[in-house]
Amino acid sequence: MGVLENVNTVFNRDVDVTNVSTKSVTEFIIFGFPSLQSLNTLLFCVFLFIYLFAVIGNGIIFLLIILDQKLHTPMYFFVSNLSLLDMSSTTVNIPKMLAKFSMNNDVISFVGCFLQMYFFIVCQAVECFLLAVMAYDRYVAICSPLHYHNIMVRHVYIILAMSSWILGLVCPIAMIILAFRLPFCGPNIIRHYYCDHPPLLQLACADTSLNVAVGSSLSAIVIALCFSLIVTSYVQIMKSVLKIASSKGRKKAFSTCASHFVVVNMYFLPSIFMYVRPTASYDSLVAMFYTVLPPMLNPIVYSLRNKDIKDSFRKQIHYT
Repeated sequence: MGVLENVNTVFNRDVDVTNVSTKSVTEFIIFGFPSLQSLNTLLFCVFLFIYLFAVIGNGIIFLLIILDQKLHTPMYFFVSNLSLLDMSSTTVNIPKMLAKFSMNNDVISFVGCFLQMYFFIVCQAVECFLLAVMAYDRYVAICSPLHYHNIMVRHVYIILAMSSWILGLVCPIAMIILAFRLPFCGPNIIRHYYCDHPPLLQLACADTSLNVAVGSSLSAIVIALCFSLIVTSYVQIMKSVLKIASSKGRKKAFSTCASHFVVVNMYFLPSIFMYVRPTASYDSLVAMFYTVLPPMLNPIVYSLRNKDIKDSFRKQIHYT
């Protein structure tokens, strides 16, 4: 009863208390940030800036890589995939947040919620696999430079990128099917700023231990597998770099990995904290660090620390 009264108080909606135990939820309410309900205008401006910056920044990098023949290499092919992924990731959840902040449109349909959850988890999984593939690319480039162009031929790096997308599309299916079969009879308030697996499970009117176990296990397997591949690659890279006699050579080798290393840390550290836990609890603030900030910061990381991207940008500006 206390929860239902809070729903009526916060959202000014009428709830049929007598039928709540048998009522089937047809829509969910995105609660957003509870402590910042009075700052919707400010939040709208902040997230609009983040969204536009992420889409425009990643879009520019994506187009530069397509237009500049010098950037038609395996490394930049993976970067273009990452940029496309970041544009997709922010488009999955931020527009709905903007609608909530600007028009108080905090309702999302039952099916719409599950679709948003599926595509967002897909984006996170693809990024995980893609970062692992990019680490392997850097490993081959630094540890086997003479054989790099024989190993990372066109069909190989295309297959690696396609595999990342396919695995990302397949991985969340079990989680989504199990969650979709759960009964939701109320309340229907998702205490987060988009539909995600852990906060949605808290609303189910049934035992969710299997869902939590499957979700945590799949997340742990994907993150552990990709993170292990990345760590292994960087250990071998470090060994190879330390063998380089000149400091200039070592600096050049490190610079080729710097951007990727920064992106890996921005993605994996919050992800590990959020998902690899045997609980359905959730932290919206921590989720921000790997759902919203990386897509916005990735263009900065790859443009400020990458001479090829900056040179390509200047060349395209000069041509126009």
